[in-house]
Amino acid sequence: MQEQTFWDHLDELRTCIMRVVVATLAAGIVAFAFKDALFALILAPQNCSFVTYRLLDQLSAIFGSSGQATNFNISLINTQLADQFIIHIKMAFSVGFLVILPYALYQLFRFVSPALYTNERRYSLRVVSFGYIMFMLGVFITYWLIFPLTFRFLGTYQVDARVENLISLQSYIDIMLMLCFLMGIMFELPILCWLFAKLGFVSANFLRQYRKHAIVIILVVAAIITPTADIFTLTVVSLPIYLLYEVGILVAKSA
Repeated sequence: MQEQTFWDHLDELRTCIMRVVVATLAAGIVAFAFKDALFALILAPQNCSFVTYRLLDQLSAIFGSSGQATNFNISLINTQLADQFIIHIKMAFSVGFLVILPYALYQLFRFVSPALYTNERRYSLRVVSFGYIMFMLGVFITYWLIFPLTFRFLGTYQVDARVENLISLQSYIDIMLMLCFLMGIMFELPILCWLFAKLGFVSANFLRQYRKHAIVIILVVAAIITPTADIFTLTVVSLPIYLLYEVGILVAKSA
């Protein structure tokens, strides 16, 4: 096989990027066309009948926690002329990119795989596949659990009854996207533990030794993500992150 020049590699990279861009545009256009279904999904946590609110309030009652009122009413407003159209485009292409993300990762793997040895190619494929699954799991948990709890608490919080909350659609979308991205990245913790253990930066014993410190950090992060005084809510949010840390110890041990 003839060795490729730098410009050949650059041309392949350009082709790879163009394929991903075209796929994202196609998926985004499809999502844009189905506006009602798209925003029925995105705006579902705004309604007090959202399944997460009802389920967690029932669980809170079982565990003796007061929880928060299920029958809350938060209206979203729009203050800028073009914002709704811009948000429609942004969310359509964000969802479109999530849909084609496996294809984007496949194109990236095709580009770098010729430079890898057989065993490196096998490990890389596993890491990329597991990383995608964990990222999507973080997004899924954020949508069904973390974002609804954050939205309900902050949307109903008042410093005084005379101050009414007017939540903009832009603020709602920004918080949702930020939390989904942050939790998607946070769910890569086991992979980072495996990678750092493989490189010799950390070990399973090191992670076990600092487990108590990690628990404190996890509780602080969970409190920031869902700033509520409800202990049950704090536990529900922090538990998945702690489980990720424990999984990180296991994968570091096997590295």
